[in-house]
Amino acid sequence: MPEFSVANLPEIFVSDTAISKLVSDAVERGQLRRLASRLYSRNLKEDPAKLVRRNWSRLIAGYYPDALIADRTALESQPAEDGSVFLISNKKRDTELPGVTFRPRKGPGPLDSDKPFVGGARLSSVPRAYLENMRASRARDNRTPRTLTRAELETRLDALIRRQGEDAVNKLRNDARAIAPRLGLQKEYEDLSALIGTLLGTHDVKMQSNAGKARAAGQPFDPDRVRLFETLFRALRENISPDRPARERDPDANGTLAFFEAYFSNFIEGTEFSVKEAEDIIFNGVIPAERPEDAHDVLGTFRIVSDQGEMQRTPKDITEFIDFLRWRHAVIMEARPNTNPGSFKTKFNQAGMTVFVPPELVIGTLEKGFEFLEGLADPFQKAAFMMILVSEVHPFADGNGRIGRIMMNAELVAAGQERIIVPTAFRTDYLGPLKAFSQNGETAPLIRMLDVAQRYTHGIDWRDLHSAQAILEKNNAFAEGEDAKLRVDWRTWPAK
Repeated sequence: MPEFSVANLPEIFVSDTAISKLVSDAVERGQLRRLASRLYSRNLKEDPAKLVRRNWSRLIAGYYPDALIADRTALESQPAEDGSVFLISNKKRDTELPGVTFRPRKGPGPLDSDKPFVGGARLSSVPRAYLENMRASRARDNRTPRTLTRAELETRLDALIRRQGEDAVNKLRNDARAIAPRLGLQKEYEDLSALIGTLLGTHDVKMQSNAGKARAAGQPFDPDRVRLFETLFRALRENISPDRPARERDPDANGTLAFFEAYFSNFIEGTEFSVKEAEDIIFNGVIPAERPEDAHDVLGTFRIVSDQGEMQRTPKDITEFIDFLRWRHAVIMEARPNTNPGSFKTKFNQAGMTVFVPPELVIGTLEKGFEFLEGLADPFQKAAFMMILVSEVHPFADGNGRIGRIMMNAELVAAGQERIIVPTAFRTDYLGPLKAFSQNGETAPLIRMLDVAQRYTHGIDWRDLHSAQAILEKNNAFAEGEDAKLRVDWRTWPAK
Protein backbone atom coordinates (compact mmCIF):
# COMPACT_ATOMS: atom_id res chain seq x y z
CA MET A 1 0.00 0.00 0.00
CA PRO A 2 1.46 3.41 -0.93
CA GLU A 3 2.25 5.84 1.87
CA PHE A 4 -0.88 7.66 3.09
CA SER A 5 -0.87 11.39 2.29
CA VAL A 6 -3.79 13.79 2.68
CA ALA A 7 -2.41 15.92 -0.15
CA ASN A 8 -2.70 12.96 -2.55
CA LEU A 9 -6.33 12.22 -1.72
CA PRO A 10 -9.17 13.34 -4.03
CA GLU A 11 -11.08 16.47 -3.07
CA ILE A 12 -13.89 14.21 -1.82
CA PHE A 13 -13.71 10.44 -1.34
CA VAL A 14 -15.31 7.38 0.22
CA SER A 15 -13.17 5.80 2.93
CA ASP A 16 -12.65 2.05 3.30
CA THR A 17 -11.20 -0.22 5.99
CA ALA A 18 -7.69 0.05 4.59
CA ILE A 19 -7.44 3.77 5.37
CA SER A 20 -10.21 4.35 7.94
CA LYS A 21 -7.82 4.79 10.91
CA LEU A 22 -5.55 7.16 8.98
CA VAL A 23 -8.57 9.16 7.82
CA SER A 24 -9.89 9.46 11.40
CA ASP A 25 -6.49 10.75 12.57
CA ALA A 26 -6.47 13.33 9.74
CA VAL A 27 -9.94 14.49 10.78
CA GLU A 28 -8.71 15.00 14.35
CA ARG A 29 -5.78 17.06 13.05
CA GLY A 30 -8.18 19.24 11.06
CA GLN A 31 -6.83 18.13 7.68
CA LEU A 32 -10.04 16.41 6.60
CA ARG A 33 -13.70 16.77 7.47
CA ARG A 34 -16.45 14.17 7.56
CA LEU A 35 -19.46 14.92 5.31
CA ALA A 36 -21.51 11.72 5.71
CA SER A 37 -21.11 8.03 6.43
CA ARG A 38 -17.62 7.10 5.09
CA LEU A 39 -17.52 10.33 3.11
CA TYR A 40 -14.66 12.79 3.65
CA SER A 41 -13.17 15.85 1.97
CA ARG A 42 -9.94 17.84 1.93
CA ASN A 43 -12.05 20.89 1.12
CA LEU A 44 -12.75 22.30 4.57
CA LYS A 45 -14.94 25.26 3.58
CA GLU A 46 -17.21 24.63 0.60
CA ASP A 47 -20.85 23.66 1.11
CA PRO A 48 -20.99 19.83 1.35
CA ALA A 49 -24.00 19.60 -0.99
CA LYS A 50 -22.11 21.46 -3.71
CA LEU A 51 -19.08 19.24 -3.23
CA VAL A 52 -21.14 16.06 -3.51
CA ARG A 53 -23.17 17.17 -6.55
CA ARG A 54 -19.99 18.19 -8.35
CA ASN A 55 -18.43 14.77 -7.73
CA TRP A 56 -21.50 12.53 -7.65
CA SER A 57 -20.34 10.02 -10.27
CA ARG A 58 -16.95 9.56 -8.55
CA LEU A 59 -18.64 8.47 -5.31
CA ILE A 60 -20.97 5.75 -6.60
CA ALA A 61 -18.47 2.90 -6.76
CA GLY A 62 -17.34 3.59 -3.20
CA TYR A 63 -20.80 2.65 -1.93
CA TYR A 64 -21.98 0.33 -4.73
CA PRO A 65 -18.99 -1.44 -6.38
CA ASP A 66 -21.30 -3.32 -8.78
CA ALA A 67 -23.39 -0.25 -9.69
CA LEU A 68 -24.89 0.45 -13.10
CA ILE A 69 -26.21 3.98 -13.56
CA ALA A 70 -29.72 3.45 -14.84
CA ASP A 71 -33.20 4.79 -15.50
CA ARG A 72 -33.57 8.58 -15.82
CA THR A 73 -30.03 9.23 -14.55
CA ALA A 74 -28.61 7.30 -17.51
CA LEU A 75 -30.28 9.74 -19.93
CA GLU A 76 -29.90 12.95 -17.95
CA SER A 77 -26.29 12.23 -16.84
CA GLN A 78 -26.82 14.20 -13.64
CA PRO A 79 -28.71 13.90 -10.34
CA ALA A 80 -32.43 14.58 -10.53
CA GLU A 81 -33.84 17.83 -9.18
CA ASP A 82 -34.26 16.30 -5.71
CA GLY A 83 -30.73 14.84 -5.82
CA SER A 84 -31.77 11.27 -6.70
CA VAL A 85 -29.27 9.14 -8.62
CA PHE A 86 -30.83 5.89 -9.86
CA LEU A 87 -28.74 2.71 -9.97
CA ILE A 88 -28.96 -1.03 -10.50
CA SER A 89 -27.11 -2.92 -7.75
CA ASN A 90 -27.35 -5.99 -5.57
CA LYS A 91 -27.29 -3.68 -2.54
CA LYS A 92 -30.83 -2.57 -1.70
CA ARG A 93 -30.40 0.32 0.75
CA ASP A 94 -30.45 3.99 -0.31
CA THR A 95 -27.43 6.09 0.59
CA GLU A 96 -28.20 9.67 1.60
CA LEU A 97 -25.41 12.21 1.15
CA PRO A 98 -25.52 16.00 1.27
CA GLY A 99 -27.36 17.07 -1.90
CA VAL A 100 -27.49 13.57 -3.42
CA THR A 101 -29.21 10.27 -2.64
CA PHE A 102 -28.18 7.05 -4.37
CA ARG A 103 -31.29 4.94 -5.03
CA PRO A 104 -30.45 1.35 -6.11
CA ARG A 105 -32.83 -1.31 -7.44
CA LYS A 106 -32.46 -4.92 -8.54
CA GLY A 107 -32.08 -5.60 -12.24
CA PRO A 108 -29.95 -7.20 -14.95
CA GLY A 109 -26.27 -6.36 -14.60
CA PRO A 110 -24.17 -4.48 -17.15
CA LEU A 111 -24.06 -5.61 -20.76
CA ASP A 112 -21.00 -5.23 -22.95
CA SER A 113 -22.58 -2.06 -24.38
CA ASP A 114 -22.83 -0.50 -20.89
CA LYS A 115 -19.48 1.24 -20.60
CA PRO A 116 -17.54 2.48 -17.55
CA PHE A 117 -18.40 6.03 -16.53
CA VAL A 118 -16.42 8.69 -14.68
CA GLY A 119 -15.57 7.27 -11.26
CA GLY A 120 -15.73 3.58 -12.13
CA ALA A 121 -19.46 2.78 -12.12
CA ARG A 122 -20.94 1.48 -15.38
CA LEU A 123 -23.41 3.59 -17.37
CA SER A 124 -26.40 2.14 -19.21
CA SER A 125 -26.08 2.51 -22.97
CA VAL A 126 -28.49 4.96 -24.59
CA PRO A 127 -30.66 2.19 -26.11
CA ARG A 128 -30.87 0.43 -22.74
CA ALA A 129 -31.66 3.72 -21.00
CA TYR A 130 -34.55 4.38 -23.38
CA LEU A 131 -35.91 0.86 -22.82
CA GLU A 132 -35.68 1.25 -19.04
CA ASN A 133 -37.38 4.63 -19.18
CA MET A 134 -40.30 3.21 -21.16
CA ARG A 135 -41.39 1.68 -17.85
CA ALA A 136 -43.76 4.08 -16.13
CA SER A 137 -42.96 4.98 -12.52
CA ARG A 138 -44.67 7.16 -9.93
CA ALA A 139 -43.27 9.73 -7.56
CA ARG A 140 -43.41 8.62 -3.94
CA ASP A 141 -43.11 10.87 -0.93
CA ASN A 142 -42.63 13.84 -3.30
CA ARG A 143 -39.51 12.21 -4.74
CA THR A 144 -38.54 12.43 -8.39
CA PRO A 145 -39.88 9.41 -10.34
CA ARG A 146 -37.30 6.81 -11.32
CA THR A 147 -38.10 7.11 -15.04
CA LEU A 148 -38.88 9.95 -17.40
CA THR A 149 -42.45 10.66 -18.43
CA ARG A 150 -43.67 9.73 -21.90
CA ALA A 151 -43.78 13.44 -22.82
CA GLU A 152 -40.14 13.85 -21.75
CA LEU A 153 -39.10 10.86 -23.84
CA GLU A 154 -40.95 12.24 -26.87
CA THR A 155 -39.18 15.56 -26.46
CA ARG A 156 -35.79 13.86 -26.23
CA LEU A 157 -36.42 11.76 -29.31
CA ASP A 158 -37.63 14.81 -31.23
CA ALA A 159 -34.42 16.62 -30.24
CA LEU A 160 -32.36 13.64 -31.44
CA ILE A 161 -34.10 13.77 -34.82
CA ARG A 162 -33.49 17.52 -35.03
CA ARG A 163 -29.81 17.18 -34.20
CA GLN A 164 -28.86 14.02 -36.09
CA GLY A 165 -31.72 13.11 -38.39
CA GLU A 166 -33.87 10.01 -38.86
CA ASP A 167 -30.90 7.66 -39.21
CA ALA A 168 -29.96 8.30 -35.59
CA VAL A 169 -33.34 7.23 -34.15
CA ASN A 170 -33.52 4.27 -36.50
CA LYS A 171 -30.11 3.11 -35.21
CA LEU A 172 -31.33 3.64 -31.63
CA ARG A 173 -34.36 1.48 -32.38
CA ASN A 174 -32.29 -1.28 -33.97
CA ASP A 175 -29.82 -1.35 -31.07
CA ALA A 176 -32.68 -1.45 -28.56
CA ARG A 177 -34.26 -4.38 -30.41
CA ALA A 178 -30.99 -6.34 -30.15
CA ILE A 179 -30.70 -6.03 -26.36
CA ALA A 180 -34.37 -6.04 -25.30
CA PRO A 181 -34.64 -9.86 -24.92
CA ARG A 182 -31.56 -10.01 -22.69
CA LEU A 183 -33.12 -7.40 -20.42
CA GLY A 184 -36.64 -8.81 -20.45
CA LEU A 185 -37.89 -5.56 -21.96
CA GLN A 186 -39.56 -6.79 -25.17
CA LYS A 187 -42.81 -4.94 -24.43
CA GLU A 188 -40.88 -1.77 -23.71
CA TYR A 189 -39.12 -2.19 -27.05
CA GLU A 190 -42.45 -2.47 -28.88
CA ASP A 191 -43.64 0.73 -27.18
CA LEU A 192 -40.39 2.53 -28.02
CA SER A 193 -40.54 1.36 -31.63
CA ALA A 194 -44.12 2.61 -31.98
CA LEU A 195 -43.15 5.94 -30.44
CA ILE A 196 -40.23 6.40 -32.85
CA GLY A 197 -42.39 5.27 -35.76
CA THR A 198 -45.00 7.89 -34.93
CA LEU A 199 -42.38 10.63 -34.81
CA LEU A 200 -41.16 9.47 -38.22
CA GLY A 201 -44.66 9.28 -39.67
CA THR A 202 -44.80 5.49 -40.10
CA HIS A 203 -46.91 4.66 -37.03
CA ASP A 204 -49.74 6.24 -35.09
CA VAL A 205 -49.75 6.38 -31.31
CA LYS A 206 -51.06 9.26 -29.23
CA MET A 207 -48.40 11.87 -28.49
CA GLN A 208 -48.27 13.65 -25.14
CA SER A 209 -45.69 16.41 -25.68
CA ASN A 210 -46.09 19.52 -27.82
CA ALA A 211 -42.97 18.60 -29.77
CA GLY A 212 -44.22 15.06 -30.33
CA LYS A 213 -47.68 16.18 -31.42
CA ALA A 214 -46.23 18.70 -33.85
CA ARG A 215 -43.81 16.23 -35.44
CA ALA A 216 -46.47 13.52 -35.67
CA ALA A 217 -48.75 16.05 -37.38
CA GLY A 218 -46.02 16.81 -39.92
CA GLN A 219 -45.25 20.28 -38.57
CA PRO A 220 -42.29 19.91 -36.19
CA PHE A 221 -40.74 22.99 -34.59
CA ASP A 222 -37.61 24.05 -32.74
CA PRO A 223 -38.53 24.05 -29.02
CA ASP A 224 -35.36 25.89 -28.03
CA ARG A 225 -36.33 28.80 -30.30
CA VAL A 226 -39.89 28.72 -29.01
CA ARG A 227 -38.60 29.07 -25.46
CA LEU A 228 -36.59 32.11 -26.60
CA PHE A 229 -39.72 33.56 -28.19
CA GLU A 230 -41.62 33.08 -24.95
CA THR A 231 -38.84 34.84 -23.04
CA LEU A 232 -38.98 37.83 -25.40
CA PHE A 233 -42.78 37.87 -25.33
CA ARG A 234 -42.81 38.18 -21.54
CA ALA A 235 -40.10 40.85 -21.55
CA LEU A 236 -41.89 42.94 -24.18
CA ARG A 237 -45.18 42.69 -22.30
CA GLU A 238 -43.49 44.03 -19.19
CA ASN A 239 -41.76 46.84 -21.09
CA ILE A 240 -43.37 50.29 -21.44
CA SER A 241 -42.89 50.91 -25.15
CA PRO A 242 -42.00 54.31 -26.60
CA ASP A 243 -44.66 56.26 -28.47
CA ARG A 244 -43.02 57.92 -31.47
CA PRO A 245 -45.59 58.80 -34.12
CA ALA A 246 -44.02 59.18 -37.54
CA ARG A 247 -43.67 62.80 -38.58
CA GLU A 248 -45.73 64.08 -41.50
CA ARG A 249 -43.58 63.77 -44.61
CA ASP A 250 -44.15 64.62 -48.24
CA PRO A 251 -43.23 62.09 -50.96
CA ASP A 252 -39.68 63.45 -51.22
CA ALA A 253 -39.09 63.04 -47.49
CA ASN A 254 -40.56 59.53 -47.54
CA GLY A 255 -38.27 58.72 -50.47
CA THR A 256 -35.23 59.99 -48.56
CA LEU A 257 -36.11 57.96 -45.48
CA ALA A 258 -36.69 54.84 -47.61
CA PHE A 259 -33.41 55.44 -49.46
CA PHE A 260 -31.34 55.43 -46.28
CA GLU A 261 -33.32 52.54 -44.82
CA ALA A 262 -32.47 50.45 -47.91
CA TYR A 263 -28.89 51.76 -48.00
CA PHE A 264 -28.05 50.96 -44.36
CA SER A 265 -29.98 47.66 -44.31
CA ASN A 266 -27.83 46.39 -47.17
CA PHE A 267 -24.58 47.92 -45.94
CA ILE A 268 -24.93 46.14 -42.59
CA GLU A 269 -25.14 42.83 -44.50
CA GLY A 270 -21.98 43.54 -46.49
CA THR A 271 -23.53 45.02 -49.65
CA GLU A 272 -21.44 48.17 -49.57
CA PHE A 273 -21.82 51.18 -51.86
CA SER A 274 -21.07 54.84 -51.37
CA VAL A 275 -24.11 57.06 -50.91
CA LYS A 276 -23.53 58.52 -54.39
CA GLU A 277 -23.36 55.04 -55.96
CA ALA A 278 -26.56 54.01 -54.18
CA GLU A 279 -28.24 57.26 -55.26
CA ASP A 280 -27.39 56.51 -58.89
CA ILE A 281 -28.66 52.95 -58.58
CA ILE A 282 -31.98 53.88 -56.97
CA PHE A 283 -32.86 57.22 -58.56
CA ASN A 284 -30.97 57.15 -61.86
CA GLY A 285 -31.17 53.47 -62.78
CA VAL A 286 -27.39 53.03 -62.97
CA ILE A 287 -26.52 49.35 -62.46
CA PRO A 288 -22.75 48.82 -62.09
CA ALA A 289 -21.67 46.22 -64.64
CA GLU A 290 -19.26 44.62 -62.17
CA ARG A 291 -21.82 44.35 -59.33
CA PRO A 292 -25.30 43.89 -60.79
CA GLU A 293 -26.52 41.50 -58.06
CA ASP A 294 -25.49 43.86 -55.25
CA ALA A 295 -27.16 46.76 -57.01
CA HIS A 296 -30.39 44.83 -57.40
CA ASP A 297 -30.32 43.92 -53.68
CA VAL A 298 -30.35 47.62 -52.80
CA LEU A 299 -32.90 48.43 -55.46
CA GLY A 300 -35.20 45.59 -54.43
CA THR A 301 -35.07 46.64 -50.80
CA PHE A 302 -35.88 50.22 -51.76
CA ARG A 303 -38.84 49.14 -53.89
CA ILE A 304 -40.45 47.56 -50.86
CA VAL A 305 -39.61 50.09 -48.14
CA SER A 306 -40.52 53.09 -50.33
CA ASP A 307 -43.97 51.68 -51.11
CA GLN A 308 -46.18 53.15 -48.39
CA GLY A 309 -49.02 50.82 -49.30
CA GLU A 310 -46.80 47.74 -49.10
CA MET A 311 -45.28 48.86 -45.80
CA GLN A 312 -48.73 49.17 -44.25
CA ARG A 313 -49.52 45.51 -44.93
CA THR A 314 -49.18 43.35 -41.85
CA PRO A 315 -50.20 39.69 -41.65
CA LYS A 316 -53.57 38.80 -40.13
CA ASP A 317 -52.75 35.10 -39.86
CA ILE A 318 -49.93 32.63 -40.33
CA THR A 319 -50.76 32.08 -44.00
CA GLU A 320 -50.43 35.79 -44.79
CA PHE A 321 -47.27 35.96 -42.68
CA ILE A 322 -45.58 33.26 -44.74
CA ASP A 323 -46.88 34.77 -47.99
CA PHE A 324 -45.51 38.23 -47.07
CA LEU A 325 -42.13 36.76 -46.15
CA ARG A 326 -41.82 34.87 -49.40
CA TRP A 327 -43.04 37.68 -51.65
CA ARG A 328 -40.80 40.32 -50.10
CA HIS A 329 -37.82 37.99 -50.21
CA ALA A 330 -38.49 37.29 -53.90
CA VAL A 331 -38.44 41.04 -54.66
CA ILE A 332 -35.18 41.68 -52.80
CA MET A 333 -33.29 38.63 -54.03
CA GLU A 334 -34.64 38.40 -57.59
CA ALA A 335 -31.16 38.97 -59.07
CA ARG A 336 -29.72 36.03 -57.11
CA PRO A 337 -31.40 32.87 -58.41
CA ASN A 338 -28.91 30.72 -56.49
CA THR A 339 -30.59 31.87 -53.23
CA ASN A 340 -33.99 30.57 -54.40
CA PRO A 341 -35.85 33.91 -54.10
CA GLY A 342 -39.16 33.49 -52.33
CA SER A 343 -38.42 29.91 -51.21
CA PHE A 344 -37.45 28.75 -47.75
CA LYS A 345 -33.98 27.27 -47.25
CA THR A 346 -33.17 23.65 -47.91
CA LYS A 347 -29.84 23.55 -46.04
CA PHE A 348 -28.67 24.50 -42.54
CA ASN A 349 -27.37 28.05 -42.10
CA GLN A 350 -25.50 29.71 -39.27
CA ALA A 351 -23.70 32.90 -38.24
CA GLY A 352 -20.59 32.34 -36.14
CA MET A 353 -21.54 29.93 -33.35
CA THR A 354 -25.27 30.48 -33.83
CA VAL A 355 -26.94 27.65 -35.75
CA PHE A 356 -30.38 28.63 -36.99
CA VAL A 357 -33.54 26.55 -37.27
CA PRO A 358 -33.15 23.45 -39.50
CA PRO A 359 -35.01 23.60 -42.83
CA GLU A 360 -37.64 21.01 -41.90
CA LEU A 361 -38.56 23.00 -38.76
CA VAL A 362 -38.91 26.43 -40.40
CA ILE A 363 -42.67 26.52 -40.98
CA GLY A 364 -43.54 24.90 -37.64
CA THR A 365 -41.28 27.30 -35.73
CA LEU A 366 -42.67 30.31 -37.60
CA GLU A 367 -46.18 29.15 -36.68
CA LYS A 368 -45.31 28.83 -33.00
CA GLY A 369 -43.63 32.23 -33.01
CA PHE A 370 -46.58 33.86 -34.77
CA GLU A 371 -48.84 32.67 -31.95
CA PHE A 372 -46.83 34.85 -29.55
CA LEU A 373 -46.88 37.75 -32.00
CA GLU A 374 -50.68 37.66 -32.02
CA GLY A 375 -50.64 38.16 -28.25
CA LEU A 376 -48.90 41.54 -28.57
CA ALA A 377 -50.86 44.73 -29.25
CA ASP A 378 -48.31 47.54 -28.97
CA PRO A 379 -46.64 48.44 -32.31
CA PHE A 380 -43.10 48.63 -30.89
CA GLN A 381 -43.56 45.27 -29.18
CA LYS A 382 -44.87 43.65 -32.34
CA ALA A 383 -42.07 45.19 -34.42
CA ALA A 384 -39.33 43.97 -32.08
CA PHE A 385 -40.82 40.48 -31.87
CA MET A 386 -41.30 40.29 -35.64
CA MET A 387 -37.67 41.13 -36.33
CA ILE A 388 -36.44 38.54 -33.83
CA LEU A 389 -38.82 35.88 -35.12
CA VAL A 390 -37.40 36.17 -38.63
CA SER A 391 -33.83 36.58 -37.40
CA GLU A 392 -33.90 33.51 -35.15
CA VAL A 393 -35.61 31.21 -37.64
CA HIS A 394 -33.50 32.51 -40.56
CA PRO A 395 -35.94 30.94 -43.02
CA PHE A 396 -34.05 31.81 -46.22
CA ALA A 397 -30.63 30.92 -47.58
CA ASP A 398 -29.76 34.64 -47.71
CA GLY A 399 -31.40 38.01 -47.09
CA ASN A 400 -32.81 37.17 -43.65
CA GLY A 401 -31.56 40.33 -41.93
CA ARG A 402 -33.08 42.61 -44.54
CA ILE A 403 -36.40 40.74 -44.50
CA GLY A 404 -36.48 40.82 -40.70
CA ARG A 405 -36.00 44.59 -40.64
CA ILE A 406 -38.62 45.10 -43.38
CA MET A 407 -41.16 43.03 -41.45
CA MET A 408 -40.28 44.99 -38.30
CA ASN A 409 -40.76 48.37 -39.93
CA ALA A 410 -44.00 47.33 -41.61
CA GLU A 411 -45.48 46.81 -38.14
CA LEU A 412 -44.42 50.34 -37.20
CA VAL A 413 -45.52 52.02 -40.43
CA ALA A 414 -48.94 50.33 -40.32
CA ALA A 415 -49.44 51.75 -36.81
CA GLY A 416 -48.26 55.27 -37.72
CA GLN A 417 -45.06 54.90 -35.69
CA GLU A 418 -41.53 55.87 -36.65
CA ARG A 419 -39.38 53.30 -38.41
CA ILE A 420 -36.18 51.81 -37.04
CA ILE A 421 -33.06 52.36 -39.15
CA VAL A 422 -29.70 50.85 -38.20
CA PRO A 423 -26.83 53.11 -39.38
CA THR A 424 -23.47 51.56 -40.19
CA ALA A 425 -21.90 53.02 -37.04
CA PHE A 426 -24.59 51.25 -35.00
CA ARG A 427 -23.80 47.83 -36.44
CA THR A 428 -21.94 46.49 -33.40
CA ASP A 429 -24.59 47.92 -31.08
CA TYR A 430 -27.19 46.10 -33.20
CA LEU A 431 -25.53 42.72 -33.64
CA GLY A 432 -24.28 42.42 -30.05
CA PRO A 433 -27.77 42.33 -28.48
CA LEU A 434 -29.00 39.95 -31.20
CA LYS A 435 -26.20 37.53 -30.30
CA ALA A 436 -26.77 37.96 -26.54
CA PHE A 437 -30.44 37.15 -27.00
CA SER A 438 -29.87 34.19 -29.30
CA GLN A 439 -27.22 32.58 -27.11
CA ASN A 440 -28.24 33.64 -23.60
CA GLY A 441 -31.84 34.86 -23.81
CA GLU A 442 -30.91 38.41 -22.76
CA THR A 443 -33.80 40.70 -23.66
CA ALA A 444 -32.98 44.06 -22.04
CA PRO A 445 -30.06 44.98 -24.38
CA LEU A 446 -32.15 44.04 -27.41
CA ILE A 447 -35.15 46.18 -26.43
CA ARG A 448 -32.92 49.08 -25.42
CA MET A 449 -31.00 48.91 -28.71
CA LEU A 450 -34.16 49.07 -30.82
CA ASP A 451 -35.46 51.96 -28.71
CA VAL A 452 -32.24 53.91 -29.29
CA ALA A 453 -32.26 53.20 -33.04
CA GLN A 454 -35.87 54.34 -33.36
CA ARG A 455 -35.17 57.46 -31.33
CA TYR A 456 -32.26 58.28 -33.60
CA THR A 457 -34.35 57.76 -36.75
CA HIS A 458 -37.12 59.93 -35.30
CA GLY A 459 -34.70 62.81 -34.74
CA ILE A 460 -33.46 63.10 -38.33
CA ASP A 461 -34.96 65.63 -40.73
CA TRP A 462 -35.49 63.50 -43.83
CA ARG A 463 -37.02 66.18 -46.07
CA ASP A 464 -34.05 66.25 -48.47
CA LEU A 465 -31.53 63.53 -49.29
CA HIS A 466 -28.41 65.66 -49.15
CA SER A 467 -29.33 67.61 -46.02
CA ALA A 468 -30.19 64.30 -44.32
CA GLN A 469 -26.85 62.92 -45.47
CA ALA A 470 -25.09 65.91 -43.89
CA ILE A 471 -26.80 65.21 -40.55
CA LEU A 472 -25.86 61.54 -40.74
CA GLU A 473 -22.25 62.41 -41.52
CA LYS A 474 -22.14 64.82 -38.59
CA ASN A 475 -23.35 62.01 -36.34
CA ASN A 476 -20.68 59.62 -37.67
CA ALA A 477 -23.47 57.36 -38.99
CA PHE A 478 -21.40 56.06 -41.91
CA ALA A 479 -18.39 55.04 -39.79
CA GLU A 480 -17.28 51.41 -40.13
CA GLY A 481 -15.56 48.97 -37.79
CA GLU A 482 -16.24 47.40 -34.42
CA ASP A 483 -15.27 50.58 -32.59
CA ALA A 484 -17.48 52.88 -34.69
CA LYS A 485 -20.06 54.80 -32.66
CA LEU A 486 -22.73 57.36 -33.37
CA ARG A 487 -21.80 60.82 -32.15
CA VAL A 488 -25.05 61.89 -30.55
CA ASP A 489 -25.75 63.89 -27.41
CA TRP A 490 -28.90 62.07 -26.34
CA ARG A 491 -29.67 64.73 -23.73
CA THR A 492 -30.43 67.24 -26.48
CA TRP A 493 -31.42 64.92 -29.35
CA PRO A 494 -32.74 65.80 -31.81
CA ALA A 495 -30.39 68.72 -32.23
CA LYS A 496 -32.07 71.88 -33.49
